Amino acid sequence: MGRLDNKVAIITGGASGIGERMVDLFSQEGAIVIAADINEAAFEHVSQKENVYGMKLNVALDEDWEVLAKEVSDRFGKIDILVNNAGISSEKPYQDIDLDDWQKMLSINGYGPFAGIKYVAPYMAAQKEGSIINISSYTAQIGQGFNHYSASKGAVRALSKAAATTFGRQGVRVNTLFPGIIETPMTQSLSTSKELLGSLIQATPLQRLGKPEDIANAALFLASDESSYITGSELVIDGGFSAQ
Repeated sequence: MGRLDNKVAIITGGASGIGERMVDLFSQEGAIVIAADINEAAFEHVSQKENVYGMKLNVALDEDWEVLAKEVSDRFGKIDILVNNAGISSEKPYQDIDLDDWQKMLSINGYGPFAGIKYVAPYMAAQKEGSIINISSYTAQIGQGFNHYSASKGAVRALSKAAATTFGRQGVRVNTLFPGIIETPMTQSLSTSKELLGSLIQATPLQRLGKPEDIANAALFLASDESSYITGSELVIDGGFSAQ
């Protein structure tokens, strides 16, 4: 029997990278999966997979979230799992970051998960159960990057704790994953610098970069009933980098 049999999951940013790996794993484990993404061509591709439905979503827009949550609930009768995975990154040094950069980063990486919880958690609360998994970053736990990206992921960490205490008594669990550097299209630019890549691997106790399945497997555990007594938790998946 699959670990997510009869469950309905929404995964944002589900059409590529870590999100697509989660979509594949969750569907293999028996879930109906909504791959919510802003990239229409990408989510049409994942829609061809079994038990996967691509839907358009700009995570920074309230109206998109309101429509998506209602449509999923009406169509499938419930929402059991939400993974707030969608996000953007930036390599801009702090000297070059302006207000427009800040607002764009925080609207997607910060407001996106907030809006997801705002519109999806009430459906879960009404059914007295649900699991929300927010994807933050190891940069939210250590002094790694004085920039708008770290700030946005710090916001996710704080929101997750607050949401766990707000919705816990209604049966909704909220947990957070903190990935290190994972091999995805978003981090592909690192491979252009062998020196940088080598230094990052050398600085990591497990001596490798992370893979999308490293994050997907952790998300699967938190989405499943195996973690039914876990909420407000933080799981760092960075090969030991932040333990030093």
